[in-house]
Amino acid sequence: MSSRTAPEPTAASAVAGKAVMNVLWALSLSHLLNDTIQAVIPAIYPVLKDSFQLSYTQIGLITFVFQITGSLLQPFVGLYTDKHPQPYSLAVGMGVTLVGIVLMSQAWSYAVLIFAAALVGAGSAIFHPEASRVARMASGGRHGFAQSLFQVGGNFGSSLGPVAALIVASRGQSSLLWFSALAVMGIALLSRVGGWYRAKLEHYQAATKTHAATLPRYSRKHVLLAVAILVALIFSKYFYLVSLSNYYTFYLIERFGVTVQTAQVCLFVFLFAVAAGTIIGGPVGDRIGRKRVIWISILGVAPFSLTLPHVGLPAMIVLTVFIGIIMASAFSAILVYAQELLPGRVGLIAGLFFGFAFGAGGLGSALLGWLADHTSIYFVFDVCAWLPLIGLLTGFLPEVEARRKV
Repeated sequence: MSSRTAPEPTAASAVAGKAVMNVLWALSLSHLLNDTIQAVIPAIYPVLKDSFQLSYTQIGLITFVFQITGSLLQPFVGLYTDKHPQPYSLAVGMGVTLVGIVLMSQAWSYAVLIFAAALVGAGSAIFHPEASRVARMASGGRHGFAQSLFQVGGNFGSSLGPVAALIVASRGQSSLLWFSALAVMGIALLSRVGGWYRAKLEHYQAATKTHAATLPRYSRKHVLLAVAILVALIFSKYFYLVSLSNYYTFYLIERFGVTVQTAQVCLFVFLFAVAAGTIIGGPVGDRIGRKRVIWISILGVAPFSLTLPHVGLPAMIVLTVFIGIIMASAFSAILVYAQELLPGRVGLIAGLFFGFAFGAGGLGSALLGWLADHTSIYFVFDVCAWLPLIGLLTGFLPEVEARRKV
């Protein structure tokens, strides 16, 4: 039986296609601006390491703080906004990020760096659950496509981090202040999105409530099993991705003796591949089913990740492109799968999975930094190469889409 399902009716279905796409593009661009600011933090680690004489553990702790802040706050934000939607919270979240990046540009101590990183994490925690809800509202039933388009903006923004780091490396920490302009642009854009959201909210809530009542319900056991498996898959994805996004430059510098600039270019290539892969997962999931995409995107990376530590520099760059494209397709499929498993809980699901992605990345950054300090950066990459094999757990996920079609 095919796992392809017809688009679910939503409030957004009644909105003209052009207007819907305008909203989706605005969300994607806002995500790009938000995640470009976030990406500046790990991308400038070499600069901060020299300026503040930081250890790998201290570097990992910076990422841990801003990601764990987002991780803990996002599920609560999503749960609250499921019951009390806040159309203009998107702009508020970007405002908190603005304060964080301005403070980081002027930080005079490690403690101030940590506090500024926490503010950036809090801004993202406010932004992501509601932005994911608006993307679903504007999807016209193409939920995978909408989430991928929203997500690709964030991943493309992340890929710009190394480019931003080249600016900061040549002009110093205070040049981070320039990136506050991105947050101001985001506030202006999200204020307009908030107006569209507010105008469509009542219709969307009524349509969602009616549609959710027609869907089959799953037992608590099946839901808990599926969520636990999805959490494990997010863990494997983000622990592995953080080993590359945070420590790839150090690995290249130590193993191949390349310059910081060359290492940043290699990191940009990987992050750009992640951005490209993100847009593939959602539309493909709409056609062939989310579970198949999850299979491919997690377990399919294993042959490349296991080969990576044993090849030369040119082959390593090529392998990271394959890894980035394949693994990036997972998140949109996982998110939409979970939303179909628990209808009517869009904010909670978005907050939980965006939050856990933040938390897994932050925890992974701190633990891998500690591991690198106590062993070597080479050992970190050898160990992380095995993480995609956790994708075998996908076989235990229930067939949500097949049951929905019946």
